[in-house]
Amino acid sequence: MARTGFVYDPTFLMHRVSSLHPEQPARLQAIVGALEETGLLGKLTPLAPRAAELDELTTVHAADYVERVKWACSRGDGFLDSLDTEICPDSFLAAKLAVGAALCAVDAVVEGKVDNAFCAVRPPGHHATHAKAMGFCIFNNVALTARHLQRVHGLERVLIVDWDVHHGNGTQEAFYYDETVFYFSVHRYPYYPGTGAASETGEDKGRGFTLNVPLPAGADDGVYEKVFEEKLLPAAKTFQPDFVLISAGFDPHHADPLGGMRVSEEGFRTMLRVVLEVAGSTCDGKVVSVLEGGYRLDALRTCVCDHIAMLMAA
Repeated sequence: MARTGFVYDPTFLMHRVSSLHPEQPARLQAIVGALEETGLLGKLTPLAPRAAELDELTTVHAADYVERVKWACSRGDGFLDSLDTEICPDSFLAAKLAVGAALCAVDAVVEGKVDNAFCAVRPPGHHATHAKAMGFCIFNNVALTARHLQRVHGLERVLIVDWDVHHGNGTQEAFYYDETVFYFSVHRYPYYPGTGAASETGEDKGRGFTLNVPLPAGADDGVYEKVFEEKLLPAAKTFQPDFVLISAGFDPHHADPLGGMRVSEEGFRTMLRVVLEVAGSTCDGKVVSVLEGGYRLDALRTCVCDHIAMLMAA
């Protein structure tokens, strides 16, 4: 059994949004409640997050953008840059803590305190660009963590696997000209945010280090399994990552109100199985998974519990 870390903090619940917004604090409450009910929580290694510092945030984001987020929250603005990215006075702290949670998780894995980890965080991150909030995202949690692995721990190659139903445009932007981070995304297309065509493969030194697999609405387990076995697996083994990060969005689930896909619980287990196979054969199983989307609470509970159980069994 692997030692699996779990990062969560009640501060994430303080990022308050309007009652009709899909990205609710109840998402994390559902996850933690399910882990308690199943007994999994007591078997995990708790990792306490810290708020990311300015010099960490600016490895991906513009300094004036970080300052703008701070002041928009302190003023009590209702949203940031786009109407779907709602904020409140506590959102700046929650967003910094979401980044710091992922940083603490990879620190613990690299230092040998745990074998892998899951970060139950909000706000999510993969749509946040260099200088813009969008799609519920303020800071790009996974992109910042990839840079942290390189800058602080000296790792050369990081693989990011993103199976959220929406393309991670912010993550792609961060590494589009970079050959040291391989970004793989499977997503519904055309769909929000409109990026992620198969032709988007990177530029200059980064050419060939972005792999987008756009899928039509209604794609099911079999389609996703084929993508992971025939697209991700060979590409990742060729890349030979030193660490694997997962943007774990559970909105491709067949019951999700925003997804339009037909992935079951077994489909998510299949995707993680392939990722764990990659990590096991290339980087001694070093995996950290960071929550992105997933808006049907009962499905989210089940999928995250399955996901964590598989990390523990790795």
